[in-house]
Amino acid sequence: MLLKRLTESAGLPGFESGVRGVIMAEIKAHVDSMRVDRMGNLIAVKNERASGPHIALSAHMDEVGLAVKGIDSDGYLRVASWGVDPRILPAKTVLVGKNKIPGVIGFKPWRLTSEAERDKAAKTEDLSIDIGAFTKEEAAELVSPGDYAAFDSEFMEFGAHKIKAKALDDRVGCAVIIGILQSNMPYKISAVFNTQEEVGLRGSSASANQIFADLVINLEGTICADTSGVPEHLRVTTQGMGPAISLSDRTSVYFKKYREAILKTARDNGIPCQFRQTGMGGTDSANFHAAHGGAPVIGLAVPCRYIHSPVSVMDKRDFENTGALTAKFIEYFNQTGGLGRES
Repeated sequence: MLLKRLTESAGLPGFESGVRGVIMAEIKAHVDSMRVDRMGNLIAVKNERASGPHIALSAHMDEVGLAVKGIDSDGYLRVASWGVDPRILPAKTVLVGKNKIPGVIGFKPWRLTSEAERDKAAKTEDLSIDIGAFTKEEAAELVSPGDYAAFDSEFMEFGAHKIKAKALDDRVGCAVIIGILQSNMPYKISAVFNTQEEVGLRGSSASANQIFADLVINLEGTICADTSGVPEHLRVTTQGMGPAISLSDRTSVYFKKYREAILKTARDNGIPCQFRQTGMGGTDSANFHAAHGGAPVIGLAVPCRYIHSPVSVMDKRDFENTGALTAKFIEYFNQTGGLGRES
């Protein structure tokens, strides 16, 4: 299964080559051109010579995780966080570096903590990765400062329509784009798979200035807090209600004209959808929005529980409906001449 291969590949910021390889193998027979820029972004074009509007689809390949910043005298790895809440880290298993050295994230034993310490969440600087080494020299034969540590988490289907995996943010977006490229759509579509989104939208700061499109659709995995004890107004999105359309976030305000057009497309085709009920966070939309003096962008996302953790959870129906809505909207956008006229 494509989503299993994507999520089980490691691709931390700056180390996305494994994910990029999976994507390239999937799309090479379905695009006219494909290239990798100097930031590691993968840019592909389908139906390069087609007339009519040009839509670009954007998603990011990288995932959250840890980076090794040093090795102590006992062989434990000291780490920095790349987008991970430290509260979820103790006792998690990881794979370190390109050789996938197994390790366990350790913390001071509970029985050795003071009462005051027990009421405080762990900080990243208090954690270390145990790779079974006894000395700094022994550990240094296996890993180096700057190596990444990716969560060791298997893809799993469970319950009613649910999938558990790491890196659903944003391998769901990558998978949706791959599905569009593998379809028989006759329209010109650029696909941009960005690097280093999780550490400051860095890859898209380069790729956005290489794309001249009439509209960009940024596809993401987004926050879903429809869990026990969370008030309804704080849940952001709800699983099973379809893809989430962004109104605004920390880095972008999404134009009403295009928002209403994608909402109309969903209603006309019986595809469930919802609005993303928060202005928190930011996505690669920010850089596409500002490229070349400004470009219209739509934000569309799959709701994911426990995001930025080893065990994000999504509803397969939301994922499938995100792909369906994206495809139908591309068709509608072209039929209306880029929404310049009614079909």
